[in-house]
Amino acid sequence: MAEIVDGCTDADSVPKPPWRPRKETYIAHLATTTDSVRLVSAADKLHNARAILTDYLEHGDDVWSRFNGGRDEILWYYRALVFAFRQCDASSLTNELDRTATYLEQLVEVRSAGPSAT
Repeated sequence: MAEIVDGCTDADSVPKPPWRPRKETYIAHLATTTDSVRLVSAADKLHNARAILTDYLEHGDDVWSRFNGGRDEILWYYRALVFAFRQCDASSLTNELDRTATYLEQLVEVRSAGPSAT
């Protein structure tokens, strides 16, 4: 169990490394870890993406202020996670993460375009 928790952690140093390099390292790590770590990671990332989506629907762009990476970096991260998980397998969790990330990307695009886009 501790191996899975460790495998799902992007950094345990204090202070944590900068956001983007830390996430890039985590994504690269997914290709070399166990199926169990990837399964738990995918479930965790899906849960997080759904929470972001729910909060975005309720609070709009204010949700991005909660993240060190900001909107574009968060969208990049979830798209990169989908790609990384798909490199290892195409599970239903990965498919659902893809659908959730795509929906969030589409909402952000429409809202960013302004009222004429709706």
